[in-house]
Amino acid sequence: MKILVTGAEGFVGKNLVCALENIQTGKDKTRPAVTVEKIFRYDINNTEKELDAACREADFVFHLAGVNRPKDESEFRVGNVDTASALLELLKKHENRCPVMLSSSLQATLIGRYGEGEYGKSKRAGEELFFEYGRDTGARVLVYRFPNVFGKWCRPNYNSAVATFCHNKAHDLPITVSDPAIELELVYIDDLVGEMLDALEGREHHCEFDGLDTVLCEDGRYCAVPTTHKVTLGEIVDLLDSFTEQPKTLIIPNIPDGSFAKKLYSTYLSYLPKEKVSFPLKVNSDARGSFTELLKTADCGQFSVNISKPGITKGQHWHNTKWEFFIVVSGNGLIEQRRIGDDTVLRFYVSGDEPQAVHMLPGYTHNIINLSDDKDLITLMWANERFDPTHPDTFFCEV
Repeated sequence: MKILVTGAEGFVGKNLVCALENIQTGKDKTRPAVTVEKIFRYDINNTEKELDAACREADFVFHLAGVNRPKDESEFRVGNVDTASALLELLKKHENRCPVMLSSSLQATLIGRYGEGEYGKSKRAGEELFFEYGRDTGARVLVYRFPNVFGKWCRPNYNSAVATFCHNKAHDLPITVSDPAIELELVYIDDLVGEMLDALEGREHHCEFDGLDTVLCEDGRYCAVPTTHKVTLGEIVDLLDSFTEQPKTLIIPNIPDGSFAKKLYSTYLSYLPKEKVSFPLKVNSDARGSFTELLKTADCGQFSVNISKPGITKGQHWHNTKWEFFIVVSGNGLIEQRRIGDDTVLRFYVSGDEPQAVHMLPGYTHNIINLSDDKDLITLMWANERFDPTHPDTFFCEV
């Protein structure tokens, strides 16, 4: 399949082209039904001759090119209507009836409701060109009205509040929010690209609009990304504040799979300057070795790393409710556990050469012994709860 992407250097275009390249080179094997033979990248610096050649060969067209922040409003029509018309005329010229996708905007839905914005009008006019083209040629036409899109590589201080907020937070710059209660409908770039790949496979999601709400339906005139998020500006800022605190607290906020928080966190990280990509950890050391807390979670405990010097025994305590995993990643050691009130000792010989996870059982006193005479024993530890100095649930008792 030969694929033409207009607006290939834009935010959505870059992400889509990278996804197509991963499929083309076999790095992404999750789309076995898609075979990418060639990708035509078209943007402002390409020539009309190049676009003409691509329109002759293309098996699918993603028309992402457009204008949303021009110096003059007259540029809306040039960027959103005239370019669409030129593309469709070239496809007609070559009698190429391949599927064509148009990137439109929810702003086109506002026409006749909240004023006559030139951007929305130009997007609506572009839509009608595509629908008319489909009626005239029989080509499969997919018109998407995207809400605000966010994710990696989005340009800050341009037309995305999320990109600007993430960039400013990452660079310790102020954020201005006039009304924290203002709600945005957002679509994450990976969800959008996933829908584009679905469209390549002929599995696009169709929709209609009930007022400003998108209603998925099999026979809808429009197409839509099925997963979007409605969040307020205040919620976005609160989440970003928690992300910026992570290097200090070591606490990873709740980021459930598929959640807006997870997607926003990944977006925020993509804006970090070099000096924030790494951060120091507090190492608690003594003659026996060291203990360093690595990461903490909101409700799933914490990770630490323990280094024991040769011949050293650490631990010799037990917990009521707290339990842990010990995973030796370097060196050779012995883990011993004994239930309180019982003389039976459980012994586990552990080695970084054959890593295994050993439970530290509640109600069992336990230790870990470095069996080496000259090498450190390095153990990754996970505890089911964060350490609370006011309630440590840790009691000394030799195994």
